[in-house]
Order: sequence, then structure tokens, then C-alpha cells
Amino acid sequence: MEKQYLLDEMERSESWRLFRILGEFVEGVEEMYDVGPAVSIFGSARTKPEDPYYQKAVEIGGMLAENGFAVITGGGGGIMEAANKGAAEKNGKSVGLNITLPFEQAPNPYSNIKVEFNYFFVRKVMFVKYAMAYVIMPGGFGTLDELFEDVTLIQTKRVKPLPVILFGSEHWGGLVNWIKARLIEGKLISPGDMDIFTVTDDPEDILKIVKDVAALVS
Repeated sequence: MEKQYLLDEMERSESWRLFRILGEFVEGVEEMYDVGPAVSIFGSARTKPEDPYYQKAVEIGGMLAENGFAVITGGGGGIMEAANKGAAEKNGKSVGLNITLPFEQAPNPYSNIKVEFNYFFVRKVMFVKYAMAYVIMPGGFGTLDELFEDVTLIQTKRVKPLPVILFGSEHWGGLVNWIKARLIEGKLISPGDMDIFTVTDDPEDILKIVKDVAALVS
């Protein structure tokens, strides 16, 4: 009897979890539905304002906003804060998709559209669904997770082939070389898969790529 009661409680708990997940999807779609053409920018929450990459993220966010593109970030500090700050300072749409974490992730004050998530996978859908390009700046495991998920979705044709732009050749060069040496030479991926992403050090390159995509879909 006690065992059956525990099983019933578990089933009820799982059912309610599904409703909470569905609720997050609904809220995310409602908030993001009319955000317009947007670019998702990923990067470390630990990057400080004096870091050159932080300053570049401010520049990139501002440049995109000036040209009519919303900026979507994870809503936290570091690179995310910088990109949101750049967009907000240019009176653009500055979206923060914040995740509830036990440490490190507090919402930054520069996102003028804020959505809170408890589930990483729901948040990831919003990053991909509403972006026309992905800018990957230096970051840790979370940034790498977003990078390889975006690349995998494009490689497997689960999403349309949107640009994945790695900003910072000094930072990303070692990883790109490793991919060539281990994955390409080992025939674990196709040589053409390298075309999924671009590496640049110039914010103007990002703007040009995004504008080119916008022209194609308009």
C-alpha cells in the first residue's frame, strides 16, 4: 500500500513537471513572438567590464541594435551583460533569457525584455527559434554547449543553416585547429561541416553577415 502511494505521488509530480515545462514554453513564445529579427549572443558570465571582449560585446550589441536587430542573451553578467548593455544604450530590443541557477546567474539590468526559465532545454529552444544568427564569444562550458548544439542542429538539418560566428581568433583558434586535426582527419565529420561556422575579430564582419541573412529572408 505504501509503495503504491509513493508511486502515485511520483506520477503526480512528473505530471505537474510537464505542465511547468509547457508553461515555460508558452511564456517564452508569448514574450518572444514579436521580437523581430534578432541575433543570439553567447559568452562567459565571468568576463569583467575591463576585459577587451566585454567591450567588444558592448560594441557588437550596439551595432546590431542601431541596424534594427534585437539582441538575445542569457540575461546574466559578463559577455551577456555587455551585449545587452550595447543594445539598450542604442534603444534597441535587449532580450535576457535568464536561467535560475544556485550561483553565478543574476539578471543583468540592461535587458528590457526579460524571460525567466527553470529548464535549460526550454531556454535553448528560444535562443535558436528566434535568432537569425548566433555570435559565440569567449566562454566556458555553457558557451561551448551552445556552440556545439547550434552547429549540430545545422549539421543534421534540424534547423535552417543560419550563421554561427565565433568572435576572437586568438581564443577560438586552438579549438578550430583541433577540429581540423582530430575530427576532419579522423573522418568523424565532413570537411564541409567547417563551413557551418566563421571566425572573425571584426564586429563589422558580424554586421555584414547578419545583414546578408536578413536580405535573404526578407
